[in-house]
Amino acid sequence: MNQLIAKEKDYPFPGPGGDLIEGIHYYKEEEYRVFTELYLLSRGFCCRSGCRHCPYGFKKRWAE
Repeated sequence: MNQLIAKEKDYPFPGPGGDLIEGIHYYKEEEYRVFTELYLLSRGFCCRSGCRHCPYGFKKRWAE
């Protein structure tokens, strides 16, 4: 966690209209953008969508 916080100082949250950096804020998987743990932590809140790299520990429960 401390490493993420230190890295966030070098790559702050881009904000509205800011540029996301591939490999830092996201990576591509087929046609999708997958947000990194750094991006999600920098955003400052959990959206409760079940993001793959959620730093807040949220796990979405899928209907069986």
